[in-house]
Amino acid sequence: MNKLKNKVAIVTGASKGIGASIAKYFAAEGAKVVVNYASSKEGADKVVKVITDNGGTAISVQGDVSKEADIIRLFEETKNAFGTLDILVNNAGIYLYAPIEQVSAESIQQHFNINVSGSLLAIREAVKLFGDKGGNIINISSGASNTPLATGSVYSATKAALDAITIALSKELGVKNIRINSILPGGVETEGTHSAGIIGSDFEARLIANTPLGRFGQPEDIAKVAVFLASDDSAWITGEKVTVSGGIYGF
Repeated sequence: MNKLKNKVAIVTGASKGIGASIAKYFAAEGAKVVVNYASSKEGADKVVKVITDNGGTAISVQGDVSKEADIIRLFEETKNAFGTLDILVNNAGIYLYAPIEQVSAESIQQHFNINVSGSLLAIREAVKLFGDKGGNIINISSGASNTPLATGSVYSATKAALDAITIALSKELGVKNIRINSILPGGVETEGTHSAGIIGSDFEARLIANTPLGRFGQPEDIAKVAVFLASDDSAWITGEKVTVSGGIYGF
């Protein structure tokens, strides 16, 4: 299990959910992982412990990706710890589903600061640290970028923007041997979907009814694809939007 042996990876928003699973799977494949978190130090430290208990290498680094200074510090601490960077996973994100009448300017700004600006600034810093050897970027988008739901205008807009960033930068960064792809998950069971009341709801039932494989996804379903995209197995893939959704065709 050495697809990512000696690679250094940053996974943002990795204290729980999809990000935590990606961090663990990367480490299992030999990567040295920086587990970024905004507020849940306890969660991030648990992820690091799972990795180190299984013989892997990981550190946790606090940083709110909506703040440029925090992003810069995240990459500085990565360089201080490991000297280089090979993989960036932009996983940190927030989502709100609300009727347009209830959408505030503050909420719009928060979504774009984290989901879009944070990813762009992280990519900027990653490119500096990749150096001449190139690197790999994975943006965790959403099926909502292609199939927006009612009350999801703000969130869907941020993920559509993230996919546009993926495509534009694949054309800009290919000459530097940097690959960049988006993963578009469908419904995934995480701490977030539990706390949002989605799991066990009529909405979950509708999603599952429209998913040919007949179930919600699990974080590891996304993590396994992230390993593929981060490894040399996908060396000829860049600028792609990879849907990982159990085949969901609509809502």
